[in-house]
Amino acid sequence: MPLKAIAFNSTLKSSSSSEASSTGKLLELIAEEFEKHNVETEVVRLADHDIKPGVTSDEGEGDAWPTIREKVLEADILLVGTPIWLGQPSSVCKRALERMDAFLEETDDQGRMVSYGKVAAVGVVGNEDGAHHVSAEVYQALNDVGFTIPANAVAYWVGEAMGSTNFVDLDETPEEVETMISMLARNTAHLAGLLKHAQYPGEEQ
Repeated sequence: MPLKAIAFNSTLKSSSSSEASSTGKLLELIAEEFEKHNVETEVVRLADHDIKPGVTSDEGEGDAWPTIREKVLEADILLVGTPIWLGQPSSVCKRALERMDAFLEETDDQGRMVSYGKVAAVGVVGNEDGAHHVSAEVYQALNDVGFTIPANAVAYWVGEAMGSTNFVDLDETPEEVETMISMLARNTAHLAGLLKHAQYPGEEQ
């Protein structure tokens, strides 16, 4: 039975934009690599959805988060892809992370968050330094809300500072990026498979 991954494309561009998304390109490459490890990936472009601000699982009428949340809970892997803006993860990425703060209170009868046993990985693109900083921010948030982080589960590309070339403009994927994508997919799928069949222990009753 294949593993399921949901990928957050945290580009600030909606799908109606005529401009291609570098974040989307990186997620496509990771999804292709995931396929080699029997992982099916669904991509959600966050900017296309009205995710209300807040820290609960449902912020009321018109909130798109409850539907996205269900996809997260049905998946074995959460892949968060984000561009670097002002040295930070994008605002839509941060909003999705903030909404998962609700997981801290959503536990089973053994004190395990609804996200326990799910594995997370990160993809980052940008035209400035900061990929390590951004992945560190996202990793810390994901770990806080119950996700497990595999070894080397980040793939990134950064262009020249203040440059005009984006990842989506490259004719070929750099070898270093291909290596990172391969490690991310291999390690993430392996750990997700283990946790799918061996959940974390809960609190003693």
